[in-house]
Amino acid sequence: MSKHKPPKKKVVVTTQKKSSETEKKSPRKKAAVPRRKGKSSDAKNTIQEDVMIFGKQNYMWMLIGLGLVALGLLLMTGGAQAPDEWNTQELYGFRRTVLAPLVILAGMGVEVYAIFK
Repeated sequence: MSKHKPPKKKVVVTTQKKSSETEKKSPRKKAAVPRRKGKSSDAKNTIQEDVMIFGKQNYMWMLIGLGLVALGLLLMTGGAQAPDEWNTQELYGFRRTVLAPLVILAGMGVEVYAIFK
């Protein structure tokens, strides 16, 4: 059987000294300190900075990838055909079966590059 050990106490160290004399002389409102979400008691004295995950270059690459995907989808669309006519050259041509999927895959590759950059 294992023995149950009591949890260790957490110690919070603050850098500001509070004195009752200064509070009596100049009553001021306390500044709001942003807090992290969490259950830890040391989260009271930490400040969370907002950091953007993606930069300007990442968004530029994402737009380029989105443009390539849209271009591939446009290459896959075709002209109108008459209901009584079946044009296999237009339907199964190089542009729709090879070029358009390659452009879409290239766009997806650029999106992956933009995310990992």
